[in-house]
Amino acid sequence: MQKKAKPVFPGGVHPTDGYDKALSMDAAVQQYWPELVTILSEQSFGGKCQLLVSPGEYVKEGQLIGTPDAFMAAPVHASVSGTVLDVKEVMNQGRSIVACIIKREEKPSDPTADYKGSVVKIHDISREDILTGIRDGGLTGMGGAGFPTHKKYETDKSIDALLINGAECEPFLTCDYRLMLEEGCSLINGVRLLLKGSKASKAYICIEDNKPQAAQNLIRILSQAKADGCMDASEDIEVKVLPTKYPQGGERQLIQAVLHREVPMGGLPADVGVIVSNVATARAAADMILGGRPLTRRIVTVTGCVKQPGNYLVPIGTSAKELIQLCGGVTAEKNRIIAGGPMTGPCVASDWNDGDELFYVTKNTSGILVLPESAWEEQPCIRCAGCANVCPVGLVPYQIEFAFLEGDYDLCEQLYASECIACGCCSYICPAKRELTVRTRMARDTVKQRMRERAVKKS
Repeated sequence: MQKKAKPVFPGGVHPTDGYDKALSMDAAVQQYWPELVTILSEQSFGGKCQLLVSPGEYVKEGQLIGTPDAFMAAPVHASVSGTVLDVKEVMNQGRSIVACIIKREEKPSDPTADYKGSVVKIHDISREDILTGIRDGGLTGMGGAGFPTHKKYETDKSIDALLINGAECEPFLTCDYRLMLEEGCSLINGVRLLLKGSKASKAYICIEDNKPQAAQNLIRILSQAKADGCMDASEDIEVKVLPTKYPQGGERQLIQAVLHREVPMGGLPADVGVIVSNVATARAAADMILGGRPLTRRIVTVTGCVKQPGNYLVPIGTSAKELIQLCGGVTAEKNRIIAGGPMTGPCVASDWNDGDELFYVTKNTSGILVLPESAWEEQPCIRCAGCANVCPVGLVPYQIEFAFLEGDYDLCEQLYASECIACGCCSYICPAKRELTVRTRMARDTVKQRMRERAVKKS
């Protein structure tokens, strides 16, 4: 008998054997509350906010301190209660960004709430209440680019499916896994709210098959809630277990794997009737709507070459340097510090020795990774086409790289560089160690800018 094919997307890689997740997947989430937080006015690239506070002012946790000043921005709130020491420019990942520095002077508030320990009734909460709550609460995507969540849910497109991304396919990161294990009820309540906010008929919680305990936990909570009559008949939520393959958590790849739909070139998930949100985003939605707390904290994985890898619930604005020190410091003298995961996260420092500040936790900071330095030299491309075989979008990265280096942006556009998702598969697989991801991403950005300029001229 032939086995039934599992849902899958084209291309992709298997970058590790699981050792990376094992470093921190059994580390329960610990809370850490620093004495100082540095809250950036730009929580995601291009998401600038206008800060509303001044030095010497006392702010309460959850107080609005920044209003959106760009399309990609969402409101920013104080993550601790205390005195504003300064509002000034700070260096963060090589960029100068205005930030609010607050000295914490009160213990964090964490009132007991029913939604954290059980599935609660939400039929009295309207869709308008949900959209207003996630907009005013500053909710952004917590697993990737940090796009303002309310903009996804306020679409005029007809949405029939909501995908909740718990794949966490990026190597080393386990913050979402621990959330699914430890805060399953909050997550399920958040999924129900987002399902109602999206007007979709069904939600899928998508988990890779290397996280069976997380899937079992959520299935158990859903089954118990249905048996107890805590969920309406209209709340159709399914836990979808997918094969482990990177980048399973990419929006387009997840849609292909679960729904067998393909987002058109230059399009968005809403164009095929889908909204995709991260599990941490769903949990944060429950905090906002049911707990009345805006997005002021998140779980961060600190792992790799540190003495004690772990997962930490921290206020937005926490120092990455402090978190590494909390884990016992780095264990490799020759190292690289990555903000996020190894496939997509930027390298923020090399050969770091606990000296300089690194960066500050933002709403979409999922991890802090310390890797051993591994030097290599780029070699000429051997035209093996390995990069084309693993590209989940179907591009030919080595051709795009060649065109980009030659400055032939028309050819880059003809090769569909605009569709690159910068997943890193091409650089990972390349035997010549070409910086394919970097150059293909630069080609993508150049092509998109040219397309925008043409659109402006036409208008």
